[in-house]
Amino acid sequence: MFIQAFKNVDDILHKDAGCGSELDYVEQTSWILFLKYLEDFERDRQNAALLSGQTYTPIIEEQYKWHVWAVPKSADGKIDHHTAMTGDDLKEFVDNELFPYLKRFKIEAASPDTIEYKIGEIFSELKNKVQSGYNLREVLNIIDGLRFRTKKEKHEMSHLYEDKIKNMGNAGRNGGEYYTPRPLIRTIVKVLQPEIGQRVYDGAAGSAGFLVEAFDYMRNSRELSVQDVEALQKRTFYGKEKKGLAYIIGIMNMILHGIEAPNIIHTNTLAENIADIQEKDRYDVVLANPPFGGKERAEVQQNFPIKSGETAFLFLQHFIKILKAGGKAGIVIKNTFLSNSDNASVSLRKHLLESCNLHTILDMPGGTFTGAGVKTVVLFFDKGTSTKKVWYYQLNLDRNLGKTNPLNENDLAEFVALQKTKADSDNSWSVDIADVDTTTFDLSVKNPNRNEVIEHREPAEILDEIAELDAESAQVLARIRALL
Repeated sequence: MFIQAFKNVDDILHKDAGCGSELDYVEQTSWILFLKYLEDFERDRQNAALLSGQTYTPIIEEQYKWHVWAVPKSADGKIDHHTAMTGDDLKEFVDNELFPYLKRFKIEAASPDTIEYKIGEIFSELKNKVQSGYNLREVLNIIDGLRFRTKKEKHEMSHLYEDKIKNMGNAGRNGGEYYTPRPLIRTIVKVLQPEIGQRVYDGAAGSAGFLVEAFDYMRNSRELSVQDVEALQKRTFYGKEKKGLAYIIGIMNMILHGIEAPNIIHTNTLAENIADIQEKDRYDVVLANPPFGGKERAEVQQNFPIKSGETAFLFLQHFIKILKAGGKAGIVIKNTFLSNSDNASVSLRKHLLESCNLHTILDMPGGTFTGAGVKTVVLFFDKGTSTKKVWYYQLNLDRNLGKTNPLNENDLAEFVALQKTKADSDNSWSVDIADVDTTTFDLSVKNPNRNEVIEHREPAEILDEIAELDAESAQVLARIRALL
């Protein structure tokens, strides 16, 4: 049911003039799904209040409830076509009444960690892009058939939504910023083993994949008490996200996975001066994949002791600072961070090694991130003690990774097993920091167990080969012309 519904919605949005890409499909599906979720959320809350003899105060006013404006029903439970808006009437209501009403929640909410604030934030960030009120009517009718009431329904819906995020990530460069392969995230979470009672943070949350996977890991780690459930819902997962679409998708993704009022703030993490971070602001676990290759303005760089235009380098400083003493982190970063010789890179590596125990580096193969032409590593470190030894693991696969052949958890099973004892193997080895050059702090991945000889040819030899190939091409073209 869910699969076909999502496909039908995409087909309708594809026909609409206001939606031109997979990014638009996800964005527009998200706000409609969110409002349908709110309807079911309020209904469950109201039923629970009635059973306990309490009074329930609705979040949404009557005329803006889903069953009133979106899909009004007659007594037989079928859509009431006499009262259901469509065409220009529906579009005008959504654009000029519904969205302005929902935006006000941000101003009127008691605090940012409430569902009311999330409603206002989401509808302040987006607009209805469906230009045809008739297309919107079709989409509303389809979404109305979806239910969020049971755990099984939410589970199935969350997996389908993850697939939509993945497709969005493959749709282009911007979408790719929001999607980290879930097998890699799950592996990072397995290594860090977050525990209930700890606070988990991602300052570059994107679609909230790290927070969602940490939530799934922690709630399945043991039989949960009422206190455990409350802690996981309200006091465990925190994130920040700069981009509006990613923020909306992250909120929706966490809701579908079972976190009712996600603690994600829509802000530029790097605009905060890290000197202002206090002990109360710190976290036990940091999980993140900061954007690759971003550039930050000079005034943003002033918030950091090590100045760099590279966004990921600023994020790494932020993560080190915001981690509690004894806290642990798993950060995805470009592999060039390990060897770049510029002053910022050298200084940052020195700072990381001196303030944290960088105990593990996981070297990922090319193609891990679909559509991204960069190689990455994962840095695992604990804050509070300096690094004495680094254990490396190089993921060497017998196939090329790509859209049709993505990374899976089995690929990383050996890494997870060996990482527990940091054992040596054909793919793993250790390096004493005492042996690292203290002028460069170069941490390049150099597998001593693989004697791969790279042959570097002389420039003149390469030019001679190019000239020879050009001559052969010219002869072939000449023969073809002679045949014409």
